This record gives sequence, C-alpha cells and structure tokens, in this order.
Amino acid sequence: MRRGRLSLAGQAFVFQLVVLAVMIGIGVVLAVLDARHDSDVTTTREVTDVAVSVADAPSTVDALRSADPTALLQPVTEEIRRETGMDFIVVMAPDRTRYTHTNPAMIGLPFSGTIDRALAGETFTETFTGTLGPSIRAVTPVHDNGRIVALVSAGVTRAKIGDQVATQLPVILGVAGAGLVLAAGGSFLLSRRLRRQTHGLAPDELRAMYEHHDAVLHSVHEGLVVFGPSGEDAEVVNDEARRLLDLPPGQVRRSDLPLSLQRMSWGTVRDEMHVTTDRILLVNQDTVEWEGRAIGTVMTIRDHTELQAVMGELDSVRSFAESLQAQAHESANRLHTVVTMVELGRHREAVEFATAELELSQALIDRLFAAVGAPALAALLLGKVNQAAERGIELTITDDTALDSVEPLSPHETVTLVGNLVDNAIDAAADSASGWVEVTLAHRRDAADESMLYIRVADSGPGMSAEMFARASQRGYSTKAAHHGLGLALVHRLVARHGGSIRTQRDPESAVTVTIPRKEAR
Repeated sequence: MRRGRLSLAGQAFVFQLVVLAVMIGIGVVLAVLDARHDSDVTTTREVTDVAVSVADAPSTVDALRSADPTALLQPVTEEIRRETGMDFIVVMAPDRTRYTHTNPAMIGLPFSGTIDRALAGETFTETFTGTLGPSIRAVTPVHDNGRIVALVSAGVTRAKIGDQVATQLPVILGVAGAGLVLAAGGSFLLSRRLRRQTHGLAPDELRAMYEHHDAVLHSVHEGLVVFGPSGEDAEVVNDEARRLLDLPPGQVRRSDLPLSLQRMSWGTVRDEMHVTTDRILLVNQDTVEWEGRAIGTVMTIRDHTELQAVMGELDSVRSFAESLQAQAHESANRLHTVVTMVELGRHREAVEFATAELELSQALIDRLFAAVGAPALAALLLGKVNQAAERGIELTITDDTALDSVEPLSPHETVTLVGNLVDNAIDAAADSASGWVEVTLAHRRDAADESMLYIRVADSGPGMSAEMFARASQRGYSTKAAHHGLGLALVHRLVARHGGSIRTQRDPESAVTVTIPRKEAR
C-alpha cells in the first residue's frame, strides 16, 4: 500500500539524474580547462614562432644597423602582428629601449618583461602582466655576426585567449546538454522497467515484503513450491516442501520432484493425491497471473500420510463391520426359517438346517484362525469372504495358507496390504461371470534360502497391464470412478518401505504377488 513515499524506481531515477548532472558538469569544467590549456600551448608555440621569425629576418638586422631602426621596423612588425594575430611585437635594444610597439606612445620607453635569459642567447616564453595586461609572450635574441644586437618579443593577451576559449564554449555546452538529455532518457527508461519489476514499491516496502515473505515461508506448515513462467525452475521452495519431497539444498527443477509430480498438469489442480516412497501427499496447484499474463504456478503440498493410514484402517474396519452386518442379517433370516419350521412341527428338519449352517460358519472360522496367526488379519479375511459373497463372488483361502506371524509387518500394515489387494481383486472379479478370488498367505524361502513373507491374491478379472501397474506404483490409479485410486499405491509404498517386491501377472490368471524379507523368528 502506497503512503506518499517515492518508489524505488523513482528514487533510482532521481539519484541517477543527480549523479549524471554532476558528472556532466564536471566534464564541462574539465573540457573548458582542457580547451584553455590547449589554447595556452598553441599560443606559446605561435608567439615563439613569430618572435624567432622576426629575429632571424635579415631585414631586422639591416634596420638595426640604420640610423633610425624604428622608422624601418615599426611598419613591418605591425603588418606581421596583424597577419599573425599577435597583440604586440616589440623589437628592443639590449638595454630594454623599445624600437617598436603596438602603442606608438610606448616606443622609446623601457620594456617591462624579463630579458635576462634572452640576453644569454636563449629563446623563452613567460606569462607576464605588461602594458596591455596579462599576456603570454616569447623573447628571443637578434644576432649580428655573433653578437646580440637586439631582442624581439611577441605576445598574445590573456583576454584574447579567453575569447578564443569562449568561442568553443557553445559547442562544449551543446554536447554536454545532449549528453544530459540522452542520459536522462536512458535513466527514465530504466526507471520504468524497474517500476514494472518492483510494482512501484518503495524500498522500505520491498524490505518489509521480503522479511514477511521469508518469515511466512519458514513458518508455514505446508510445502510450498513456486515455479517461474517456464514451469521448469523453482523460484521459491520452503523448508517444509524440501522435507516432504526429499529435495536437495540449492536450486530445484521440476525434474527433481517425484515422478508423479513431474507428470502433473501445469494448470489448476485441486486436492490431488500423490504417493511417494515414504509419504502420501495432498497437492494443490494454481496459476499465478499479473495484469493478465501468467507469471508462474504455485504448488502447495500437505502431508496426509498418517491420515491416509488411519483412513485405510478405517476402511478395513468399516468393511468388516459391513460384513458382520450382512452376516447378522443373514443369520436373522436363517433364525426366522428355523422358528417357522419349529412352528410347523418340522422339528427334525429345523435342527438339521441350523446345525448345518453353524457347522459351515464355524468350520470357516476355525480354519482361518488356525491358518492365520494374526487375529486382525483372520477377522479381515472372514469379513472379505462375506463381503465377496454378497457381490456373488467366491473368495477362498488356499489350502497352503499357513502364517504363524505377519513379521516384519505390523498388524495395521498387514490389514492395509491384504485389504487393498483383496478389495482390488473383488472389484476386478465383479465384472466377470462366476467371479472368484483366491488368497494365499505363507512363509516361503527364496533362492538364497532367506525367509520371505509371501502374499498372493488371484482373481478372475482381466488383470492389469505392465503400464497400468507402473502407473499405480507411482501414484493412485483406478478404473473405478468412485475410487480414489490409492490402494495399489499404498501397497507399493508399504512394500518398498520393507524392502520387498511386488509383481503382477495376467496369464494363466490375473494375480498380484508380494514378497517381503523377514527375520527368522527366535
């Protein structure tokens, strides 16, 4: 929410504009100083050349030999001064007496500059304030047969040099102004891009947003994975997501996720169950849009492992309760039959009918509890027998079933494993005529003579192809619209946890076989 503060983009634009203006201003000053320095260097060279040329001219020596040097030299030096742009050219005697000057009133008066080095035979330049003001001047000797007979000084005033620099100032200022306009335009475009990327937020708002964002990511109890527009690279992965998905530290790509999540649609997903080796996850996903364009997807993950385990056990108990209810209903029908036969005076037939039914039920119960040492598993199988019978399916426990313990599985794990396999088999057999299901539970030894928990559930259904079975092992899969498709996925997770194996076959009959290594009973 904005509170009248300048956005980060605005502050960056103002800062850049100020810095650019200062830098360009410094550049202008440096350019002017450089131009002035160049003018000084050029002027020094020019005044030296003019002074030396006048001193070396034969006409200068001839004029100095005459009775009136001024009359011969003044017109010549003035003409040279006008042609070369000098402010003055002075020819003087070694005692400083001027023979020539721009101002005729100064002729005959002593020269006011330095001449000692020239009298020693040296040509030199200096900046000196003379009768015309501050100037750059050169002084050189005039030789006649090896003797210094006069001196020549040529110079340009500082004022004139300043005027020359001033003529360059509009160009310098024009270039600086164009540079400032271009720099301001570039800074403005950069600020617009920055404003779009920061959504016009001020620095303190961005800081607060980052702090809140970081705090929420670390404190939320759901896994959170945010993918960018490409959908491949994760831009945000919180701690809970790394824990639930067993993700490594550092950058996360979609290929690092469990296989079922990699194959998940990139669009909207609601409460989709995914089963990994260790967990059952509830996944939701939404597409994030900003100003009508997709900027990424947000995936949230919740751990439903414990809840799903409880629900699996609850389903098994519910199934057992339903079978008991059906059995109670069937027992009531039989009891009414017996009572009616007694009322009709058919006492012997009533006793035979009741005895036969009790013997069959008791025989099944005795056989199950004798063959299966786990009471919960025996009760589950008894319930499944009655449940299958209600659907017209014959469920049998094979004669070679012999299981004194369900190690290494716990009773709850055994109920989940066997219950899901039998439920899938009953569903598959229900679509076939004279449907049947056959269950085998035993301890067997593998090729290495290791003891294994052996569970096989066969049925009269069509079986599952290798592709369908693989899909079921990666994530819940079901051909039934009313099912969530987590049965085989739960079985795969449980078998993998205990280092077992699971395989399916379609010929000569549809069957699923599970083997789990077990420690020898002590």
